[in-house]
Amino acid sequence: MTDSQRCPACGALNQCGLADPRSATQGCWCFAVTIDPAVLQALPAELRNQACLCPRCAAVDEQLKTPPRGSGLAPR
Repeated sequence: MTDSQRCPACGALNQCGLADPRSATQGCWCFAVTIDPAVLQALPAELRNQACLCPRCAAVDEQLKTPPRGSGLAPR
C-alpha cells in the first residue's frame, strides 16, 4: 500500500500539503513549481499518481529557493 505522505521514489516525507490533514485546505509546494514530465515518467507505472514526489526527487529544489516574481518574499 502506498503512503500518501511518502515519496514513491525514495520513501522520504514528500511534504505534500494535501496529504497532511492539518494542511489539506492550503496549497502544496508543488503548485508553485514545474516538474519535468520525464521525472514522472521515470517512475514505475504502478507508483505514478499514487503519492507526490519529494522536492528532491522532483528535482525542484532550486525553484523552491527562488520566490515567484513580484511576491515580495525573500529566498529561503
